Amino acid sequence: QVKLVESGGGLVQAGGSLRLSCAASGITSNINVMGWFRQAPGKQRDVVATVERGGSTTYADSVKGRFAISRDNAKNTVYLQMSSLNPEDTAVYYCYAHHFGTGYWGQGTQVTVSS
Repeated sequence: QVKLVESGGGLVQAGGSLRLSCAASGITSNINVMGWFRQAPGKQRDVVATVERGGSTTYADSVKGRFAISRDNAKNTVYLQMSSLNPEDTAVYYCYAHHFGTGYWGQGTQVTVSS
């Protein structure tokens, strides 16, 4: 079992930055993929960025060049540095971890970008 706890969401003005963190606890050995998804009101949950244990990353086209995902395997923590935020980035952001064929989700953290 893996537990994920996010932090770092909040309200920011357009053009600003935020850094999200997600700490994994429980059975954390060999967590391969960790990542961030987001869900805006009335929309489906979409992937934002992922990072493999070895450091390979992927990004949604909408955030390329603005967001950066990283992870600290020693701390079982994944980060999402978000810059040049715009109102379209407003959503609940969820941390995700894939461990031995099972996906785990955090409780979500709200990010609101005001224009």
